[in-house]
Amino acid sequence: MNQQNFADISTMASATRGLRRVFIRDLVLPARIGIHDHERAQAQPVIINVDASVEEAVEGADTTTTGTIADVVCYETLTKQIKEVLAGGHTDLVEVLAEEIADRLLADARIIRLRIRLEKPEAIAEAAGVGVEIERLSRRDPAISQAETT
Repeated sequence: MNQQNFADISTMASATRGLRRVFIRDLVLPARIGIHDHERAQAQPVIINVDASVEEAVEGADTTTTGTIADVVCYETLTKQIKEVLAGGHTDLVEVLAEEIADRLLADARIIRLRIRLEKPEAIAEAAGVGVEIERLSRRDPAISQAETT
């Protein structure tokens, strides 16, 4: 899994670091998730929120932009990748599903910080939703390099 020690991750977008924030808010998809028999029997809705800090230009890469979708981390592509993870079959725990989504999205080298929130709106009748939120850094984030050397 992609667990790291976090430095300051309070800023998901930064003009001084050349970061933009790409987000997906309240994406509702069916998921086969949960430990109970009724959760194993059929898919249930999950609400997914993603916040990604994306480098506007990867260091050492050709920084020429064409003004096309290929130049950016596209929220439509991120959504497709999330759907692919969900299509992978049943997952017992929301924590594991969040990690699987994080690993998939962090495969894009331009994403250096990621926050994922997974919510099961039907799990507890008395609650609007329950779930988990994780934050992960790519190995390329300078905050990791600095934390590892201190």
